[in-house]
Amino acid sequence: MRSVYFLTIRQLSGRWRLAIMAVLAGLPVLITVLMLRSADATSVADFESTVLGTMLAGSIAPLVVLAIAAVAFGNEVEDRTLANLTLSPVPRWQIAVPKLLATVSVAGPFVGASAMLTAHMAFLGEWPATIAITVSTLVGVAMYASMFVWLGLVSTQAIGIGLLYIVLWEGFFTGYVSGVRLLSIRYHAIALMHGLDPRRFEADQHVSLVVAAVVALAVIGGFLALALRRLRTMDVP
Repeated sequence: MRSVYFLTIRQLSGRWRLAIMAVLAGLPVLITVLMLRSADATSVADFESTVLGTMLAGSIAPLVVLAIAAVAFGNEVEDRTLANLTLSPVPRWQIAVPKLLATVSVAGPFVGASAMLTAHMAFLGEWPATIAITVSTLVGVAMYASMFVWLGLVSTQAIGIGLLYIVLWEGFFTGYVSGVRLLSIRYHAIALMHGLDPRRFEADQHVSLVVAAVVALAVIGGFLALALRRLRTMDVP
């Protein structure tokens, strides 16, 4: 399990991939700096909706995670080297869990640092808001990672499918069709922000903190179970 984890870390830590993640993670921080320097002050509600909700939780976090998670298994599926793992006398969960942990370990610091800096600057060093936004964003990273790791295992077109999911589902449908928000990772990440700091996103309707936490665990556990099932049933050349 440990060897799979560190091997995956090395596979996911390519120079260009890390550079792309750094650029994406820096965008909310840059936008926040520009907003703070602007003469036209943005309202807290607009900042939360635009930067935290739409940009950070709905775009930057899933894009950064997708760049990592989709290739956690994808490279081995394409190169047909997955058999080296699946034919070894190792339980399938000791393959899937390290892959997920490695994905979160690589993507988490980028997105977490972005969330922390963005919140800390925007809310003038207010630690309850900073902690709430950082923690909920990291939980969102874990949820996106579990889904995209599974997607990379079942499809060689995981990047394209993941982009469609981010743009159409998280970006379009959940923004205009209220009923589907309950099936949105972004929605539950925002609910966690509100639950940890009730002043954030207070104009919106949210599920409770307990429900959001239970859903997060269900999403992570559910997609991990799907990945395990795929590993047990797939034909590996």
